[in-house]
Amino acid sequence: MGIASSSVAFEYAPIQPPSYPLAVRNPYLSTWLPGDQVAKLPSCQPQFWFGNNLGWSVMANVDKQTYNLFGVTNPAASTKSAVVTNASFTSTHSVFTVTAGHIEFTLDFFSPVSPQNYVRQSLPFSYLSVTTTPKDGKAHDVDIYSDIDEFWTGDKAKSCSSSVINGTHLYEFGADGPTFSQSKSEIALWAKVVFAAHQETYSISSTSGSAKVSRAQFQATGNVTSSGAGSDDCKVGGSYGFAYRLGQVQQSTTVRYAVGVVREEAVNYLDAPQTHYYRSVYPDTPSAVSHFFDDYDAAYNESLALDSSIETTASSLVGTNYSDILALSTRQVMGGIDLTIPADTLDTTELRAFIKEISSDGNMNTVDIIFPTFPFFYVYAPEYIKLLLDPVLEYLASGCYPNPWVVHDIGANYPNATGHDAGKDERMPIEETGNLFILIDAYEKATGDKTWAAQYSDLWPGYAEYLAHNGLYPEHQLSTTDGLGAFTNMTSLAIKAAVGLSAYASISGQKEYTELAQQFATTILTPGVGIAKNDKTKQSYLDLTYGAKNWYLTFNLFPQALLNLTAFPSSLFTSQSSFYPTIRSPSGVAISSTAAWGKTDWDVWVAATSEEATRNMFVDDIWAYISNKKNTLPFSDRYFVKGTKEGLGEFRARPTVGAHWAIWALALGPNSG
Repeated sequence: MGIASSSVAFEYAPIQPPSYPLAVRNPYLSTWLPGDQVAKLPSCQPQFWFGNNLGWSVMANVDKQTYNLFGVTNPAASTKSAVVTNASFTSTHSVFTVTAGHIEFTLDFFSPVSPQNYVRQSLPFSYLSVTTTPKDGKAHDVDIYSDIDEFWTGDKAKSCSSSVINGTHLYEFGADGPTFSQSKSEIALWAKVVFAAHQETYSISSTSGSAKVSRAQFQATGNVTSSGAGSDDCKVGGSYGFAYRLGQVQQSTTVRYAVGVVREEAVNYLDAPQTHYYRSVYPDTPSAVSHFFDDYDAAYNESLALDSSIETTASSLVGTNYSDILALSTRQVMGGIDLTIPADTLDTTELRAFIKEISSDGNMNTVDIIFPTFPFFYVYAPEYIKLLLDPVLEYLASGCYPNPWVVHDIGANYPNATGHDAGKDERMPIEETGNLFILIDAYEKATGDKTWAAQYSDLWPGYAEYLAHNGLYPEHQLSTTDGLGAFTNMTSLAIKAAVGLSAYASISGQKEYTELAQQFATTILTPGVGIAKNDKTKQSYLDLTYGAKNWYLTFNLFPQALLNLTAFPSSLFTSQSSFYPTIRSPSGVAISSTAAWGKTDWDVWVAATSEEATRNMFVDDIWAYISNKKNTLPFSDRYFVKGTKEGLGEFRARPTVGAHWAIWALALGPNSG
């Protein structure tokens, strides 16, 4: 075993989160570090979002002594563990600082978030920069090594290749599974995993095969030479790594790695393979990786601007608790999305976005996943509402979906968008139909573009009439909170129908639907129908189902406020705001009186339309949850607010945390990021 160094107290900034995003770019490049492992960073174990372990290590030789900096789970004899001194995250970076001998090492895991730059956003790679800084101002001999292992493939690697282009050295290796297939842990079995290093000033040596042998060689010589990138002896299996020989270092020096998961055929969209947008510019992986390194400075400067904007704007709106929540949410939102074009034509005018319902069931472009996520896009890039809905609307316009309401999703298992021609998708008629109209209205008001949705206008009358005839008294069915089960006459679904009809009136200009929405609201707000009263406090509240006297978090009112719709009176926001503090559980407000869990996405939607004290209550409860040190899952949007599991989350890494921008969206409007 390696020799342990003495530990010192270290700092978390701004908090110790449940899990740190390391390389989070799309549903298959989603690597995290549980927050409780930072204290043992030299031997930590990174994970795929699903929770399965992935090998990723960093080592350094300092004055001929080998130190384990990150992820060396089986350290060799005579190696030492670096001392962890700091761990921090921003919206785009997770940064860890360790000391080894007279050197301070900074490990910066950087995943660009660039929704308006389609090439940059679609590149399926993430950066690791290792910066070396002598603490005593003197020169020290330094080598740096990093490797990843075959478990990134989801199975045993069955092939590998290596190449060098423009100073970029890279390995590509894969499990060679069937196209569009996943492992049990939802890793892409047909993908190629990429690990790369870029040569500017310092020499690079590369290796594949046994990690034990490669690391021992690095320890002994500062180089690895068992198989070089570009050579013919790339070894299948084990690990793949690169060593930088820095020599004498007296001032801060940085070397950089890139990790990625490449799918030339990224998504199966109705039997038409899609590839990532960047392929329109960079036709092969080596040229794309080379560009990725060349793009670092521009991507880094953009990230600093985004980090600063989130910190300052969110803090000014609510406080630092809110900025912490948004910073931890940012990479996770975009990490659920692929930006694609047709693989055969590479036609960039056919750009589409696909979103995975990560963790819950893996559906594709689930309408009630796009729905909670959209405040993020409303703030940063409203075009994504169109890009995400286009595949849904194209499928509905094909006439293949037999039901008279909007489809729940376009594919039960990502990345296969095979539709639901038999109409057997999860049944949420009111939910998804109302969501569609609200999302289209949000897009049009954010962009001023009335032409895109118009091409699908033949669909609207049927959906509007479905809401008109079925929305006020919803039959037994699920809502977006399907974990609660199905209900008859669910108040929240009737509200969804009313707001959806109001949005349709905005889209179509048919004022009679505004009047109908207001009629719905009048009925819903009738005592004994959608309104109940607390027998003790005499305070009125919106019911879970008509006449049941069970409250429910009424997040479906938020789109009315955001889009300046008029179905419900503004006084309803005030009365609900006063009600929520009275039913708060120890760790937050539950989704309903029948549940022990809450949802951070819907919490922020409600917070956005609440009075300041109630708004802050919701934000503070979410912040307390993500900083309670009980959790190790990538930001779970569903967590227990009471009971034996109080303070624990359930789901992992879902992009629905885009809902956390609801306060920002309502306060500052579209394109305000």
